[in-house]
Amino acid sequence: MLFGKFVNETGTKVSYSKFEGKEINEYNITINAVPGENIKNQLIVIRKTFLKFLIQHNLQQNYILFQRIFASDISNQTEELKTVTFCPAVSYVQQPPLNNGKISIWVVILQPIITNSIIQKGGENEIVFTHNGYSHGFLSQIHAGKLTDSYLQTEGIFGYYLDWLKKEKFSLKDNCFRTWIYVRDIDNNYSGMVKARNEVFAREGLTPDTHYIASTGIEGQTQTTSALVMMDAYSIGGLDQRQITYLKALEQLNPTHEYGVAFERGTTIDYGDRRHIFISGTASIDCKGNILYQNDIEKQTERGFENIKALLREAEADMGDVNSMIVYLRDRADTLFIEKYLAANYPDIPIILVLASVCRSGWLIEIECTAIKATDNQTFKNF
Repeated sequence: MLFGKFVNETGTKVSYSKFEGKEINEYNITINAVPGENIKNQLIVIRKTFLKFLIQHNLQQNYILFQRIFASDISNQTEELKTVTFCPAVSYVQQPPLNNGKISIWVVILQPIITNSIIQKGGENEIVFTHNGYSHGFLSQIHAGKLTDSYLQTEGIFGYYLDWLKKEKFSLKDNCFRTWIYVRDIDNNYSGMVKARNEVFAREGLTPDTHYIASTGIEGQTQTTSALVMMDAYSIGGLDQRQITYLKALEQLNPTHEYGVAFERGTTIDYGDRRHIFISGTASIDCKGNILYQNDIEKQTERGFENIKALLREAEADMGDVNSMIVYLRDRADTLFIEKYLAANYPDIPIILVLASVCRSGWLIEIECTAIKATDNQTFKNF
């Protein structure tokens, strides 16, 4: 993995990782706007900075796989955010960046070594890339804001997603590998989302005896004020079941169904030249499902990373393979500690740090990440 970072003349911070593959390189890029400027100025700088980055690294905008924009005030910023929207599968979410800028962005972009080796199709809030027989589909900002509560909205979201999967000749059980679920006022609306998701999964054949989906369920708002729940989802077609592994790390963590929720702690997808690792939102929890170190941000942070490292070890990887990370804090007052901790321990990884309450109020911090491990597996086609 190659890493880089720079601060441009305005103070805007850019971090990136690059994985060099046999046929396709992958970039993860984070851009954090400088605090103190108005929204228009921050967006102008972000746009210029990102487009310049593409030119410098010989990247093409039409190979962006996915983009997320983290905003401080989504209701007032949505229209202006379109100026830094670079792909169809973009997600806008109100999770205020904790560097005090109004906007942060995370972009995943592919760089084919062989020109025109990727087939791309896109529509509103969706994109599908096809290469080597694999289809990578992102669907973003799925919501059902016209329905009345978080339970019904979650049912509506999954109904829409199931229809989309069917259109792509996918299924929830066999092809969806990562979701992000944003819940407005999570302390009150999370339980309805969980109940509906559990019921959908049971109907679709996802059980403790089969598998679930790597996921993050976190506080977040979308631009639709009536939407209590919103989901982004990543699906893959063309895989052999031997390419998929679900991570448990049972010495550190318990199965999620033991405390009534349904997601995988982590999932790996093997290709010929790499292993993709998706680590779900992870917090300070033990192997019995207990929250550890109540009201202690330092120890909760350390335990959260211990859990992530255990999941990565199960995937034969470590923190050096992590190519992007999102850190969610419940309390803005913990920002300075976390900034110092991340700078001391993980200075190279592209990181987004935002304000967002975790699904259980005792958790002060949640961390998710992605990682890529180089492999040489002749059984499977390259990514």
